[in-house]
Amino acid sequence: MGHAVRAAELEAASGVASGIASGIAEAALTLDAGVAAALPGHLSRPPAGRRWTALATDGGVVMASLSEKDPDVGHIDLLAVHPSAQGQGRGRALVRAAEEWLAGQGARQARFAGNPPCYAWPGIDVRYTAAACLAESLGYERYHVAWNMTADLSVDLSVADELARLERAGVTVHAADGDRGRVTAFVEEHWNERWAWEAEHAAGLHHAERDGRILGFAAWGSRPSWFGPMGTAPDARGLGLGGVLLRRCLADQRAAGQATAQIGWVGPLRFYSRAVGARAERVFWLYRRDLA
Repeated sequence: MGHAVRAAELEAASGVASGIASGIAEAALTLDAGVAAALPGHLSRPPAGRRWTALATDGGVVMASLSEKDPDVGHIDLLAVHPSAQGQGRGRALVRAAEEWLAGQGARQARFAGNPPCYAWPGIDVRYTAAACLAESLGYERYHVAWNMTADLSVDLSVADELARLERAGVTVHAADGDRGRVTAFVEEHWNERWAWEAEHAAGLHHAERDGRILGFAAWGSRPSWFGPMGTAPDARGLGLGGVLLRRCLADQRAAGQATAQIGWVGPLRFYSRAVGARAERVFWLYRRDLA
């Protein structure tokens, strides 16, 4: 069965369309209860230099984007079909429509993979089996694996002893507040503009400094309920800054009413496991397909 796909204006000014997409996402993305409804709005406020669209059919929505700095690679950021409309070809029609839009924008490859800094997930959660099967049936190649960790926020997150130790070494730790611009400049200098965007848009941001020089940072909430990014300048590693900054952010998230926090697209599994007992819990497959 074929399904016509129409453009859906999901900018903040279009509350009706945004509400429809949010409702579909909330119903379809059952593994993301509590945050799924916010994802269309999150994806519709990307950083400058990104082109994006939202396309819809009855009971389904897809969002796609590509960055001006990497215009050959397009991303399918969100695909959701209401449970009552599944199994009728809507997902396939939506993906093909997203591919057509991406190709029209000049993309030569489409990916089911996160388009940082503004993305839903690193890839397809393996538990959304139907989505993975759809991608593979459409000729997508699985090319990478990523994972998230979950931190239980009921654990001890105190840092008083560590702060005292750092102060004896001349290091202080602060919530960024009025220093956010200085911290984001530090992040962009030492890492990249994508992390800087996440730090700028984070709900909470902490940093460590000595003699007026920033040594490290940690952020949370640029993606609803998630922790990250976090980093320490190379010459400041070994001081124990990471654990302190991590626990400061997680304490903020607990104060905001969260019981757990997602640590997204994790690299150092051992660090987070040892620091706060985080566990690897969500595994994502990343897919790609050439459009040319």
